[in-house]
Amino acid sequence: MKFIAIIPARFQSTRFPGKPLALIQGKPMIQWVVEQAQKELEQVYVATDHEEIAQVVEAFGGKVVMTSPDHPSGTDRCAEAARILEETVDFEVVINVQGDEPFIRPEQIRLLKDCFTPGVQIATLVKPADDPAELENPNKPKVVVDKAHMALYFSRSIIPYFRGKEKKEWISFHPFLTHIGMYGYRKEALQEITRLPVGELEKAESLEQLRWLENGYRIKTAVTQTTSYGIDTPEDLAWVMKHFQELIVSL
Repeated sequence: MKFIAIIPARFQSTRFPGKPLALIQGKPMIQWVVEQAQKELEQVYVATDHEEIAQVVEAFGGKVVMTSPDHPSGTDRCAEAARILEETVDFEVVINVQGDEPFIRPEQIRLLKDCFTPGVQIATLVKPADDPAELENPNKPKVVVDKAHMALYFSRSIIPYFRGKEKKEWISFHPFLTHIGMYGYRKEALQEITRLPVGELEKAESLEQLRWLENGYRIKTAVTQTTSYGIDTPEDLAWVMKHFQELIVSL
């Protein structure tokens, strides 16, 4: 099976404008992401709507696809980039690598690739929760899966709910899973899901993957034990810089 990575990267982040160009040890964040993805995939592309990001990527030898500035999500940006690339590149599956994950591990990409057995259209990663604070954090979506590791539901609330138990004890009764927002999609499925209207569950939770579930798409999950270090704010970047040496050892 033929895979490519597409890294959506926009300049106008509400909480951190210019985030892909933020320097980490003198190297732009987007370069860290590209180089990590290249450890597992030959074909890696940055999808952006911003000329400065494109220039920086091309300067370090990366590949760029220019996309519309109007996309509401990274998935939509990936879909446009995939349509453009399909004219010249042979691929079957797109791996959507988050542009603000400079310490993404190649083995996490490999886990996603391994999900694509016959019949699997979409895949994503989950991680066992080991801290009760993760369960309480609405910015850390939780997920429940069936016995075949297909996602049943994603929520910003704690799922499942344990009736008759103290909430602080829940994590000791069940292997709760948090969602790592990295996806793989067969190229046909990627185009289909971005044409779907926004669903009621998606409106409620502000989680785009619920739109796919509402419309009958199944999402295969793979378990990673690696903690995700997404950078959403300048404060996140400051934390990464403070802990840089211990993070870099794991790459």
